[in-house]
Amino acid sequence: MKVTRAALPFFPPFLPLCQRLLPGRLAGLSVTLLRATALELAILAGHLLLYPTGVFQERRSPSAPLPAPDGAAQLPTETKPPVVLLHGFIDNRSVFVLLRRSLAQHGRQQVESLNYSPLTCDIRTAAELLGRHIEEICERTGSERVDVVGHSLGGLIARYYVQRLGGDVRVGTLVTLGTPHSGTRVAPLANAHPIVRQMRPGSALLDELTRPAPGCRTHFVSFWSDLDHLMDPLETACIDHPDLMVQNVRVSGIGHLALPVHPAVATGIRQALDAEGTGAEAAARAGGLTVA
Repeated sequence: MKVTRAALPFFPPFLPLCQRLLPGRLAGLSVTLLRATALELAILAGHLLLYPTGVFQERRSPSAPLPAPDGAAQLPTETKPPVVLLHGFIDNRSVFVLLRRSLAQHGRQQVESLNYSPLTCDIRTAAELLGRHIEEICERTGSERVDVVGHSLGGLIARYYVQRLGGDVRVGTLVTLGTPHSGTRVAPLANAHPIVRQMRPGSALLDELTRPAPGCRTHFVSFWSDLDHLMDPLETACIDHPDLMVQNVRVSGIGHLALPVHPAVATGIRQALDAEGTGAEAAARAGGLTVA
């Protein structure tokens, strides 16, 4: 599926004019695109304000659960494995503020984020760091396995750990959000950064991820958006590998930055983590999530 992007004004006041001047189907797409763009700009502004709060690694307690937001009652649930959140390129753990609260409110007692340095120049190195972090979590909590949610580059780092470094022993479910699994061609000038080159189609690292992975025990759920401006082509955010257990879930109506923030996506993530093979799979069968 390929979405045609119309070159239109980027502000909500133009919406009524677009609806009057454009044919019905194109007008619908244009309105959705404009709304998604406005939401992306709002999320970007908010994230810039929150960014300093996530610069440093979080303090970790051996037993204290993450509190529910604003005094909300936490839903009673059985013990669930820890969740590790992994941010994207030139970002930090602050991007997961809302998702953390959602997971905590729905019974995830252990939710932790890993910050990797913005100076990281190799996905393999970041994957090794993730592996050490997960081993430390398992030792500290007594859990044999964890679940991982990775946004953008974070999903690629986690996938490399699972497929190439034996991480399927530790990771039960890996959820990726807008991750360039087959490489993205966006922003060619960014090729000056080594890690961006690793995210290009045909890179040596992405070729490694196409190699056989027989017996991989991790369940993959990949959320991809039909308005993701950082994925070129859009379908690169889907996982296509014959040896992996995968559900690809299409999200309609939001862009790249909204994936770890939007409440409808958070619900899909919780379903994928809580009921392997049911929640996300049902969404995939239904055609995905429409959130705008």
